[in-house]
Amino acid sequence: METAAVSDRRQIDYQLVCDARDHGNGRAYARLMASYREPLYLLLLRMTRNTTTADDLTVETFSKAFLQLHRYAPTGSFSSWLFSIGVNTFIDYQRKRKAPTMSLSDLSHNSAGEFIEYQIPSSQPNPEENMIRTQRDERVREIVAELKEPYRRVIEMRYFDELSYEEIAKRLGLPLGTVKVRLSRAKELLAATALRKNIQL
Repeated sequence: METAAVSDRRQIDYQLVCDARDHGNGRAYARLMASYREPLYLLLLRMTRNTTTADDLTVETFSKAFLQLHRYAPTGSFSSWLFSIGVNTFIDYQRKRKAPTMSLSDLSHNSAGEFIEYQIPSSQPNPEENMIRTQRDERVREIVAELKEPYRRVIEMRYFDELSYEEIAKRLGLPLGTVKVRLSRAKELLAATALRKNIQL
């Protein structure tokens, strides 16, 4: 049986979803993120066992959810709906990480003693995928350029230059904790900008 507190929470969340979805209310988006960012992050952290990956997938999950608010039905809780998107985002992440591999045992001979070399599926993107990725990267760079300097710089260093948190901290002369906080805030701003421009990160 649903308690009054759960029912009230569901009504509040649904009102926030309506305000965000129907009116583009920025505060509604922010309140939904503030309410569920930590539990979603902890869920993804348990699955990934990596703080950086969990943080990245948390931002990606919110980005996906906010673009799909029209699919949310108040018959279920917003948190369950959001977490299911988070789980699917993790599954997609895992699938992308698993590149096809082949061992020497996969090489064999046929009954006539002729050498057979099996075709290995390529893990490289095809031309169409390259074009889509290039266009997506260009759009991402455009919205990154809109960020204020402190946030833009850490995003560029982390994702374009592919530097570690420690390398970023060293180059900027900042404490590691400051870099992590700044990067986390930068990703939130990036997700909000992408949402406003309807760009999937």
